Amino acid sequence: MRRTLSVALLIVSFLQCGSAVSAGTSVATDGAAAPAITRRDGFLRIWASIQRPSNDTREVSYADVPEESEGYLDITYAKYRGILDDTETFRPDDPLLLSDGLLWLFRTRSVADIDDLTTESLPALLERYGIAKLEGHEGKELTEEELLTLMRNLDESLASEEHEISLYGEKFHGKGTAFGETFDMNALTAAHRTFPWNTLVRVTNVDNGKSVTVRINDRGPYVEGRDMDLSVAAFTTIAAREKGVIHATFQRLGDAAIVGPCVNAATYQTRIGKELRLSPGVPHYLQGGAALNLHAPQPFVVRSVRYPDGNETRILDWVLPGENYRFMPALSGTYTFLIGTPAGRQREMEMNVVECSS
Repeated sequence: MRRTLSVALLIVSFLQCGSAVSAGTSVATDGAAAPAITRRDGFLRIWASIQRPSNDTREVSYADVPEESEGYLDITYAKYRGILDDTETFRPDDPLLLSDGLLWLFRTRSVADIDDLTTESLPALLERYGIAKLEGHEGKELTEEELLTLMRNLDESLASEEHEISLYGEKFHGKGTAFGETFDMNALTAAHRTFPWNTLVRVTNVDNGKSVTVRINDRGPYVEGRDMDLSVAAFTTIAAREKGVIHATFQRLGDAAIVGPCVNAATYQTRIGKELRLSPGVPHYLQGGAALNLHAPQPFVVRSVRYPDGNETRILDWVLPGENYRFMPALSGTYTFLIGTPAGRQREMEMNVVECSS
């Protein structure tokens, strides 16, 4: 991977925000020194920024973070995932120290395997991303403003980092992914070594500026020097297939279940029986103003369309190989398509048309 953001610039930016690694402190409007942010508030700030869900687990909670306390579910889930250390107490009301804040940032951003992200690894990570100077300031108490500056600078550095990515397709098509899904080379998905399952990532080809949003549903790649494998559909959206390998930047958007359909990578309903697969398929979500386009290597028939207002139109529109079925929705809401094969198999597929602000 290649770096494109000035490390020195990021350190200067952090230094200017309250002299975070120098002897000075941030100054409040009344002239008093800004108070340190607590460990609880600091972690919840960091956690909220990645838009990742917290699930109930059987993890033993911290003794000083009872179930009724603020942030219980997020803190306990983060302990379960190894983002927070496995200790008896969390000390939620203590000031957040620079060393802990940095460690939590790197872990929530999944910059490496969680087991490799330790206090001992911080010097190398800081040299790589250049967001702060730690030596001699491990015990510094962070203010809220300083923490937000650290978060912003790391995310800017990550977004500018260039990665080598490749594609994978036919060899893995129809096989299981590391997360138990069936790999579909025609869906907008990707494999990454450390990003959590269901994370949406905007991938931008640095050579032509084209972008595609993909959903992480597999682990990999396992070739030295490469940082992501894209499905055929995703790769060919931003580069010619014959390229095989390109350089790109990543922007992590959040979990698909949280950030919503307006930035969601399209997932498609494609199969009607064993003998027919639509391309690209009927998406679960379609942005208002876009058209549905369907084709297939075998004949298929669109038997009917049910509209958001409940009206249903029978159309019996046969689509032959080499032809394309196009549908332009006029209303927001749920459309239901009944699509069949010459052998009589048929399937209902729902498509939700949503309006998204630009």
